[in-house]
Order: sequence, then structure tokens, then C-alpha cells
Amino acid sequence: MIWLLLGATAVLAAAPAPAGAPLALDDRVARVDAWPALRVLADPDGHWTFDDALARRTDFGPPEGAPGTLGLQRGAAWLHVPLQASPDSEGRWVLDLGYAVLNRVDVWLLLPGRPPQHWATGNEVPRAERPLDSRTPAVVLDLPPGTTAELLLRVRSAGALILPVTLSTPTAFHRQALDEQVLQGLLSGLGLFLVLYSLSQWWSVRESMFLRYALLTFASVMFSVAQFGHGAMYLWGDSQWFERHVPGLAALIASTGSCLFVQAVLADDRPQGWISRALYGCAALLVATALAFATGLIDVHAVSAVVGSLGLAPALLGLPGALRRLRRGDAVGGYFLVAWIGYFFSTWVMVQVIYGRLPATWSTLHAFQFGATLDMLIFLRVISLRLAAVHAAALERDALRSMAHTDPLTGLPNRRGLPEQIEQRLLAVRPDRLLALVVLDLDGFKAVNDRLGHAVGDALLVDVARRLRTSVREHDLVARMGGDEFLVVADGLRNEAQAQAMAQHLLQAFAEPFEVAGHRCEVGLTAGYVLAPTDGRNAHELLRAADSAMFDGKRSGKGRVIRATAPQAL
Repeated sequence: MIWLLLGATAVLAAAPAPAGAPLALDDRVARVDAWPALRVLADPDGHWTFDDALARRTDFGPPEGAPGTLGLQRGAAWLHVPLQASPDSEGRWVLDLGYAVLNRVDVWLLLPGRPPQHWATGNEVPRAERPLDSRTPAVVLDLPPGTTAELLLRVRSAGALILPVTLSTPTAFHRQALDEQVLQGLLSGLGLFLVLYSLSQWWSVRESMFLRYALLTFASVMFSVAQFGHGAMYLWGDSQWFERHVPGLAALIASTGSCLFVQAVLADDRPQGWISRALYGCAALLVATALAFATGLIDVHAVSAVVGSLGLAPALLGLPGALRRLRRGDAVGGYFLVAWIGYFFSTWVMVQVIYGRLPATWSTLHAFQFGATLDMLIFLRVISLRLAAVHAAALERDALRSMAHTDPLTGLPNRRGLPEQIEQRLLAVRPDRLLALVVLDLDGFKAVNDRLGHAVGDALLVDVARRLRTSVREHDLVARMGGDEFLVVADGLRNEAQAQAMAQHLLQAFAEPFEVAGHRCEVGLTAGYVLAPTDGRNAHELLRAADSAMFDGKRSGKGRVIRATAPQAL
């Protein structure tokens, strides 16, 4: 509503003046809109010379459409502005066309009794040859006080003829130029900061959303840099290839990044669905168009048509996913809807200016840039929400996995997760770096459990687990196999003697009785073990062999350490 009110106000304020009325230039009004006094004559073929246009002076008429824009026109347009400098004027004024990507602007100043003065400017004119090295096409005019003069301009551009023509005092012109520099510096700096931030996050977490967001944001920044004239001023200079191609390529790349970003965020729950495939297909078509444009196979009009159609694809294809998330109470869907509303509105404003239906004012010319900046910030918020959801889901999965693989009584790993952990350790075994699997069974636990009850028995198992943990090295693995059976996995052993010594140390650690709930409980250990890689490299087979060796020890008298025999190991 605010944008529409501003546009309507500009239209009313810039109603054409009566034909032939000169534009009054008074130093007390530092900046004057030339549109009310401006007259236009179309040159569809672009062949007219200065003399041809001068001879048709009576054919010039008021511009049609909204102030400050002639829309999309082929060929060239001639502009005529009569001027009247006040008697007390200092006589120096800056003619500024206010739109950076006008290809060529020829300016003639006609003063009574003097030959016409001519200047050429525009983004296809080398900067050294321009009358004023500024962001937009501009010319300094010297008008004697009280003089009546005429301006004749020929404007040609491959895109829209957006012409917010003004005349300003040098002080006002430079102030406005500095204000625009500050604004563009802030917006471009914010965009580049977001690009660097997203790249650093992608490098640390390897989440593709950050890389796609960086592509989208960088292309949006480059589009604004080119569109507002700062690319030619600070980056690529007089390179006509960059000047002609960067805006179109940036728009195509931004649309590609948008397709990929929407696919990553909204289609992650259906990565193989038709919407994902359609988004990838649109991204591929946009990339192909960019390559064709960069190599000169198509022109900027074809690029505009592709961006105008496929550029809407991310929003249209992502809408079902956004609504689906919104119904589930996911704020990501709402943020996308807000971003798309802003994008559609700012794009609509820009398109209306391009087609001459809305006035070219400061607000409308910056509408798309402001909309793109809003989208960047909203999409960053979307990424943070998605990462928070991903991390929460990962934590939940880890918690469930930990619960599934952990013995709830002792807190030790249980049998379910043992093979995977053992397989990981088996990867590093060598003949001089042995791994011992020691299966331990408590001697006398059943008697304690039957005599004192299950509560004391459970407390005893907790103390057993604690004593086993303190009796081995810090990096050794202690697990509960079930019931009163435990496992110790020790790697990095040099020989079998070390394994025997470790198992004997565990048996000796149980020589001291346990004090549990005021009861003295005496239990011992029987151990069976295997060595890897000597006895094999398969976790399941090694566990089965060590368990079998432990039962052999039980049958042969308990309280001893038995290594699996060759048949058991096999």
C-alpha cells in the first residue's frame, strides 16, 4: 500500500507542464525534476542524426505513461527539455539521468548565439571519455544567468528506457551521489557478509543449504551492484562484456540458487518427489540459459523472458511444501510465504517501472533491491530454523541409539551395539598390535541374588561394573553382555602375555568382597578370551569363541582364565 501511494503521489506531482513551458532553474531549488517539461520523440530505427531531430522539433510531444520511464522501446528516443536559468543563478547545473544501465546518451546543449555543445555518456562509453565520471549518466552544464536554453538528448538502451531526469546544483548532485553510495555500500556489504557467513558455516557443518544460500545471495548482490552502476565504477571498469552480461547472468544465477535452496529446505522430506525433480530441472534450464547468454547465443531479451517465467518456479513449486509445513506448525513455511509475498511485490513494482506503468522514483527503483535484501535475511532465518530442527532430530536419534545400545542398569554398552564397536577397533589390529576380547562371568552371583533378593543383586551388578571400569585402561571397552556376564575389549597389546596379565588382574580385582546395602558379598570371575588378528577378524565369531572359552572355564572349576582353542576360534 505504501509503495502504491508513493507511486500515485509521484504521478500526480509530475503531471506534464503545458507544451513549450521551460524548466525553471533556481539555485534556491537545488534539485529539479525535468520530467514535467520534457518532450519525447521516438526513433524506432535509431538512424536519426542531431539535425534530423532538430528539424522535427515540432513533432516532440509529452511522454506517455508514468513519469521517469518510457518503458521498453526499440531503437532510440529523443528528449527535448527547454530551460530557463534564473537571473541570480550561479549558472552551473548537473544533468543526471538517474539510471546506471543506459547504454548511450548523447546530450546537446543549445544556447542562443552559440554552436551546440555535445557530450556522450552511458555505460558503453569509456569512463575516460565521459563528461563526468559518475555512477549514472551525467553532464555538467554551464548556463549563463537569465539564459533560455534547450537540451536535446538521444537515449539508446538494450533494456528499458528508465529516465528519472533531473537537474541539480553541483552540491545537491554530490550529496545525493554520496547518499546513494552509502546506501549501496550498506546493502552490498550486508549481502557480502551473509555470503561469507554462509560459506564459513558450510565449511564447518557441510550442510548444502548454506552453499545454495551463498549462491543465491551472491548473485543477488551482483545484480544490484551492476544495476546501480557500482560494478563498472569499482570492479570491471570499461569491460563491455561484464557490463552487458553481469546483470543477466546474476539474475539467472540468483534464480538457479533460489531453485536449489527451495529444494533443499522444502523438499527435504520428499527428496525424490516430482517437485524436487521439477526444481532441479528448472535450475538446469537456467544454467543452460546462462551459458547460452555468456557465449552470445541469445540476447538480453531472451534472458528477460526466461527469468520472467522460470524465476517464479521456486515460489510456485515450493508453495505446497511451505503450506504443508505451515499446517504442521513449522515456522519455516510461514517465513517462506512472507519472503515470497515480498519478492512478488518488489518484482511487480520493478516490472511496472520497466513497462512504464509506475513512476521511476527513488522508492520504486530500489524496491527490488530492498525486496531481495529482505529475502536474504528471511532465508537466513529459515536456515537457522532448519538447522535447529536437523540438530534436534540428530540429538533425538543419538539419544534413542544410546538408549538402545546402553544397559539401563549399569550404564555400560550392551550386546546390541558391541559388534559395530568391535569392528571399528578391528580395523587397526596388526600382528604387533593385538586386540583381546575377554568374556567374564561372575562366580557366586546366583547365590547372592537368591539369598539377598534382586534389589541387592542389581546393586551388586552396578558395583561390579564400576570395579571393572576402574580395573582397566581408560580407552578399553567394558560392556555388559547380559545377566552376570560382562566383556572387556583391550587393543594395542603387544603379545598374548599382556592379554593373560590383564585377565588375571581382573580376577585378582574381585578377590576383595563387595559391600552392598550392608551386606558382604563375595563373587569371583571366570574369563575366556580370544586375540585378533591371531584368532580371527570377525566380531561375531570372536565373541562366540570367547564366550565358549569362558564356559569351558566354568566347567573346569571356575575362577580361571581360558583362551579359546583353535576350533573355538575358527
